[in-house]
Amino acid sequence: MDLMADVRDADRLLTQRAADRIPPGTGRLLSAVEETAESSKLWCGAAAFMSAFGGRRGRRTAVAGLAALALAQLASNGVVKRLADRPRPPKEWIDHDEVEDRPDSSSFPSGHTAAAVAFTAAVAPAWPTVAAVCAVPAALLAVERVQSGAHYPTDVAAGALIGLGSAWLVRQAPRLARHRP
Repeated sequence: MDLMADVRDADRLLTQRAADRIPPGTGRLLSAVEETAESSKLWCGAAAFMSAFGGRRGRRTAVAGLAALALAQLASNGVVKRLADRPRPPKEWIDHDEVEDRPDSSSFPSGHTAAAVAFTAAVAPAWPTVAAVCAVPAALLAVERVQSGAHYPTDVAAGALIGLGSAWLVRQAPRLARHRP
């Protein structure tokens, strides 16, 4: 049994199903979420909201979210994409026009997903309600990245793991700094 062949087959099947089984109205919603999240606008807006209305806790939480987002983008877009150089899913797998509007960069990992998960996971311990609200567009964005043909499901999963790791590092940074020899 070839595990990598099984993963490739699952990636292909899930990508094709996501691209052709999402109703047009849902596809428009997913595209709107992706557009709002482009260049981290959505997460910066959430950080501005927390800073403006959350007092000291809101400002600290916003900083943690943005720090995790920046770390996730550096790791995913600055390092892993350059090392992986995976091509995007083949255009013939995607039966809609969105496939024409995708980046030329490596498919692996999803930087959009890494940033969304990093911000949401970094916010969660300090402000769970805001994190729950942020989790909705983060999840929709992850689905959109596959549905649009920009990424394979494994790219999105890897982006989510990078985001979780980035949030964990940001949350642990003060403790790690205190215990430095």
